[in-house]
Amino acid sequence: MNHTILGYSLYLSISIALTIWVARTLHKNGKVFLVDAFHGREDMADSVNHLLVVGFYLINLGFITMALRSGVPPVTVEAVFVYVSTKVGVAMLVLGGMHFFNLFNFDKMRRKAKRSEAAAANEVPPAIPHL
Repeated sequence: MNHTILGYSLYLSISIALTIWVARTLHKNGKVFLVDAFHGREDMADSVNHLLVVGFYLINLGFITMALRSGVPPVTVEAVFVYVSTKVGVAMLVLGGMHFFNLFNFDKMRRKAKRSEAAAANEVPPAIPHL
């Protein structure tokens, strides 16, 4: 097998597997934050959670496939290891960045929901005039 094809195959396999694992983890654990942010509305939380995962896949898989062309293709076994580790490392950094971006947005949504709840609890109902 050609070293370049081996490098590409390893890079794509590892990066796609990492993307799937991170997306499943975010989907599973992100639901708790979204349910809280949407005032217990699980239907809304599930819908948004699914849309976030789809966007996560599109961005990360798009990045992984576009990054395949960058760099010098490996021509030796040693170069395959360097190529794959560098490419997977960059993909992991992108996945980590996406993860923290999602966490930031979940927390922002949750805080906004909590502020809305607090404001609603502190609202004084209008006085009813006596007749």
